[in-house]
Amino acid sequence: QVQLVESGGGLVQPGGSLRLSCAASGGTFSGRAMGWFRQAPGKEREFVATVSWTGDTTSHAVSLKGRFTISRDTAKNTVYLQMNGLKPEDTAVYYCARARGAVYATEAPQYENWGQGTQVTVSS
Repeated sequence: QVQLVESGGGLVQPGGSLRLSCAASGGTFSGRAMGWFRQAPGKEREFVATVSWTGDTTSHAVSLKGRFTISRDTAKNTVYLQMNGLKPEDTAVYYCARARGAVYATEAPQYENWGQGTQVTVSS
């Protein structure tokens, strides 16, 4: 069973940047779309971004568009989330997920494998 391992989270000041990474263990991302979700304290998990298997199609949450960018390196079997202009409201646990199919997916039920999450805290 594939396991997803996120890294790159941490504490950052407002306006700062972070790049999250997600690597596969015990499997690959081959043929699957990938996505990032986040969950803030007391809130439901929400969609952040997704990328198709080929990497040529992406979709980002409208509220995050322009600040967050998803990408993937198929050769390295790794997915990234570049986050710029971070705000305190971006504070959350960020989860990487592997979709059931190859096209991009924006809904949590479309994903079958989830990482443990990495904490991102935006605070001065």
